[in-house]
Amino acid sequence: MIKVSGLTKDYGARRAIHNVSFDAQQGEIVGFLGPNGAGKTTTMRILTGYMPPTDGEAVVAGYDVVEESLEVRKRVGYLPETVPLYNDMIVFDYLKFMGELRKIPNVDERVDEVLDMVGLFDRADGYIGNLSKGMRQRMGLAQALLHRPEVLILDEPTIGLDPGQVVEVRELIREIGRERTVLLSTHLLNEAQNICDRVLIINKGKIVAEDTTENLQARLIGAERVVLRVRGEADDLAKTIKQVKGVQVAETKDDGSVEFEFASGKDVRPEVAKQVINAGYDLIELRPLGMSLEEIFLELTGSDAAKK
Repeated sequence: MIKVSGLTKDYGARRAIHNVSFDAQQGEIVGFLGPNGAGKTTTMRILTGYMPPTDGEAVVAGYDVVEESLEVRKRVGYLPETVPLYNDMIVFDYLKFMGELRKIPNVDERVDEVLDMVGLFDRADGYIGNLSKGMRQRMGLAQALLHRPEVLILDEPTIGLDPGQVVEVRELIREIGRERTVLLSTHLLNEAQNICDRVLIINKGKIVAEDTTENLQARLIGAERVVLRVRGEADDLAKTIKQVKGVQVAETKDDGSVEFEFASGKDVRPEVAKQVINAGYDLIELRPLGMSLEEIFLELTGSDAAKK
């Protein structure tokens, strides 16, 4: 539903994105990650027909974003980072106005449906200017969903929401993503890890990684990481684990657990478990411990990203 090839955008002498290529299919939620200024918003604005690229092409829902911009806009729901709303309008009236612009049939019924979806049904008769920041964000999501878009593009969809609202919006995005194509940008790495089928990491205008978080972990560390815990004292546990052929590293952590690594494709966990039990330890935990998305992100974008 989204196919991008060689997308480039220049702002005068500054190149915001360079030769960006990726795709996203129907029923897929793709996370778009990167530090501030990396090119996320520029890419999204091109995909929604807000601005043309300098070079390259993008096809959304089967239509070219430059040659068939109007057709693209009919099929895309867009939530920008800063939601443009009319503060002096009633919540219901604003959505009805947006629906009439899009010539949505039975617009009153559809507005009620969308308000219920985003948890604003009880605010339908209130003024937009009286909404909290989190409610305004949900209001922006409501207008993006109003016309039942085939593709949903969300720029920081949970910004400003309290923890309970974040959970609700994540669940809504998961539900939407079962039938539609969803591309979302976020600075919340756990959000991408929790709801996205795949992640794109962009840095300095270029895609530096594209894969599932699990595959990125394996590619970056080239090994499987496991945490092991036993009951009671475990002073020599790391030394015991290192005796197993194939174990590359074994290290005791502050909480008494041991983390060890072995080469991908050569699972030594059964042998480690056997060795630990034979040494007289009571084994209580043995589980994979992959690289977190935060570690992957910092590895690919550099430590400066941590300050963004």
